[in-house]
Amino acid sequence: MSTARTAQTFAPPVMEARRWVEGRPEEPPLINVSQAAPVAPPPPPMLEAMAEFVLTDPSSHLYGPVLGLEELRAEVAIQSANRYGGRIAPAQVAITSGCNEAYTAAMAALCGEGDEVILPLPWYFNHKMANDMAGIRTVPLGPGPGLIPDPEEAAALITERTRAIVLVTPNNPSGVEYPPEVMRRFFELAKEHGLRLIVDETYRDFHSGEGAPHDLFAGPDWPDVLVHLYSFSKAYRLTGHRVGAMIASARLLAEVEKYLDTVTICPAQLGQKAALWGMRNLAPWLAGERLEVLARRQAIVDGFPRLAAKGWALLGCGAYFAYVEHPFELASDALAKRLAQEAGVLLLPGTMFMPEGHPDARRQLRIAFANLDVPGVGVLFDRLEGFAA
Repeated sequence: MSTARTAQTFAPPVMEARRWVEGRPEEPPLINVSQAAPVAPPPPPMLEAMAEFVLTDPSSHLYGPVLGLEELRAEVAIQSANRYGGRIAPAQVAITSGCNEAYTAAMAALCGEGDEVILPLPWYFNHKMANDMAGIRTVPLGPGPGLIPDPEEAAALITERTRAIVLVTPNNPSGVEYPPEVMRRFFELAKEHGLRLIVDETYRDFHSGEGAPHDLFAGPDWPDVLVHLYSFSKAYRLTGHRVGAMIASARLLAEVEKYLDTVTICPAQLGQKAALWGMRNLAPWLAGERLEVLARRQAIVDGFPRLAAKGWALLGCGAYFAYVEHPFELASDALAKRLAQEAGVLLLPGTMFMPEGHPDARRQLRIAFANLDVPGVGVLFDRLEGFAA
């Protein structure tokens, strides 16, 4: 086996899934619920602002600060403090080239060869891939009731090599929103053991709750424990511009800066300027986007009894995702390929979100429904209901 870092992990799952539809018939038209990303460009007012930046602002084309534009860091600090409560300084914010880079930068700053990171199941596959390529041992934390991880079970997994616990909420792939009291218990667990709690809230703008999703920034000790990750991609449809953020202690960000300087030097200026413009101008538009995604989520919940009657089960649903259990004897990876070819539905199998050989993986599938409108959800259910393995 090769000793190269990249050889220690698996192929990119979304790219692998795309190959399943090569050569398939044109009918029925493909329903692509494999990737959790907007398929539309940013709204017209943002496009106009971006065009203006390109044409009139020379700094849009130049290197910028490694940790991001000062104005954007300050805006993230202000709005995050308002959202969560507590105090956040601009020096505790870094802008990254997407949230995946925020995660890999955090791992580089926190972990050494052979260190351990606890990842709840089902996990986000890019987190596992990043750990593999960094020489970090991923310790899986089994899902609790409702796919909510149990802090007590996590405590039993902590060793002298553990450096962090990772939570994603609303969760990718399950869509489940972790309750504030569970988040607080994980925070206290990490604090007790001198660990970092990494909280990835890429999909926070589509949370079903109206208030703050947790209170982890409320106390003065949050910089000693919390590493918060965020993405502008989903909120403002900036996926191709790769803009994310990290909130952490200034001391940790000094280490993160070393990593970012060697990987991207700085985040893309145009994407940062667009994110800043969006934060300052698009709150009403984003509120409407959230309501539309919540309507699609409700369409999944309301329509699922059709599939339940066929033996399907809805394990989790929220933000961009529905995580389901299928009724067939066929393993989920083989089933996903057949659904792509025969039913024209491209989704991802549970085998991509679980350790190899995990028994639950055979029965589970992820549906990234946020790019379907409500009628499209009905068509999706028509296809799944009519499929015979």
